[in-house]
Amino acid sequence: MPAYARSRAYARLVLRITDARTGEPVDAAPARRGLIRVEAHTQGSDPTNLRVLLVADLLVRALELGGTPVWALLTGDRRRAELRAAGAALGVRPFEDGGDTGTGLGEAQVLHVVSEGGATPDGVRVAVAPAHGEAAGADPAALRLALLARPRSEPVMIGPAVLGDAAAALDRWRRAVADWARRPSKPVPDAVRADLRTAWEDDLDTAGVLGVLRAVETDPGLADGARFETYAYADRLLGLDLTRDLGSPA
Repeated sequence: MPAYARSRAYARLVLRITDARTGEPVDAAPARRGLIRVEAHTQGSDPTNLRVLLVADLLVRALELGGTPVWALLTGDRRRAELRAAGAALGVRPFEDGGDTGTGLGEAQVLHVVSEGGATPDGVRVAVAPAHGEAAGADPAALRLALLARPRSEPVMIGPAVLGDAAAALDRWRRAVADWARRPSKPVPDAVRADLRTAWEDDLDTAGVLGVLRAVETDPGLADGARFETYAYADRLLGLDLTRDLGSPA
């Protein structure tokens, strides 16, 4: 049964995120259209800190997809330039320098993205488990997919086999998306859209989002034009550049 066939009757309308201080879910944007500050707290440029920055990027994307304005900040005293460069290669959009910023812009809430056992700022904390292994020289898009494939609360091991599988999946999906784009466009089915939104608005469940995409890829009941629109829509959150090969020779 496709993942979306088990969808709830409607997608959650509010992004909920687990506060590491209490273990309880909270509304990521408690005030409608209120400014949310997302602050990534890092302590270096290793894979764990890169994963922290990536989760902050996903949080910004998810909030913006819901129509919430976001102020994105990066706070860290060590190897910040190296982390920014690694993040940019991974498709992380620019974050302003954080630190002693206060609350002068009237934010409705501050979401602090931290590594497990790392910084303990006041406010909602979004904890990120460690990433082990060596990421130097890895294809950035494959690394991003490998990090997205596990819930952020679970440690992830980066190695040649994991990165190879991620690269193969990306190559297959990009070629499929380019092929589907040649067919008549069809809207994202309501049930599929609901499952995508239910996944990413439930504590940023990117593994669940990827599961929906795998189901869409193989469901014989879906038109190729609908597959294309589904992958393009989901990629607004995932940031995997799934439409990169559009227009390439068949």
